[in-house]
Amino acid sequence: MTSTTMPECAAVGQRAAEILDRMKEHPAHDRLHSSSMKYSSCWATFTGYPSISRWSLERDAGPLLTEALRVLALKAAVFELAGGDEQAAELLVPAPVDEMIHAVLAQFTLMSRMQADLQVVFPHATELEEFTYTRGCITDAYYAAAGWGEQPLRYWLDSAEVSRRLAVLNAYYQQAGLGRDGRSHDFDFDAPISPAGAVSVSG
Repeated sequence: MTSTTMPECAAVGQRAAEILDRMKEHPAHDRLHSSSMKYSSCWATFTGYPSISRWSLERDAGPLLTEALRVLALKAAVFELAGGDEQAAELLVPAPVDEMIHAVLAQFTLMSRMQADLQVVFPHATELEEFTYTRGCITDAYYAAAGWGEQPLRYWLDSAEVSRRLAVLNAYYQQAGLGRDGRSHDFDFDAPISPAGAVSVSG
C-alpha cells in the first residue's frame, strides 16, 4: 500500500461497522458463510493458514472468516471514502486472514449480489497487494475505530513473524520432499508405493 492520502480513521471505522452490519443482515449472508466454509477443500496454499501455530481447520476456520469479513468491510469503506482509490483500499493484512479473504471472494455470485444490494464495492487487486503487514499500521487503527475490540493475535501475525514461521515450515516441507513454500515436488505418482507407505521420490 503506497497511497499517501488515506481516509480519516474515525470515518473509516464508522462506515466499515455499518457495512459489516448490513452484510450480516443481508439475505445472502448465511449462504455466504456456509459457502466460504465449504471452500476448505480448495485451501491448498502452504504459506497462509499453516503459519498459524497448531493450525486446525475445524477450530480456526470460523474465527478466520469473522476476521476476513471485517477486513472486507474496512477495504470497502476505504475504497468509498477515498473516491474509488484501489491502491488505498488494498490494506495490509496478515497472511492467514488474506487467505480467508480469497475464500470469501471466491463466492463470486453471492458477493456480486451483495455489492449490488448494499451499493458498495469489495475491492481486491492481486497486483496491488503487499505482504508487509506490521502491527500498529493503519489497518489496525481502522480496525480499532470500527469498535470490534482486540484483534486475535493468533491470526494477526506480523509479516516478520510469518517469514520466520515460513522458514520453519519450509524445513519440514523439504524433509517431506516439497520445494520452497510447497511450490514444487519430485513425487512420481506412477511409481510404486514404498514399504513405508510413501510415494517414491525420483532422483
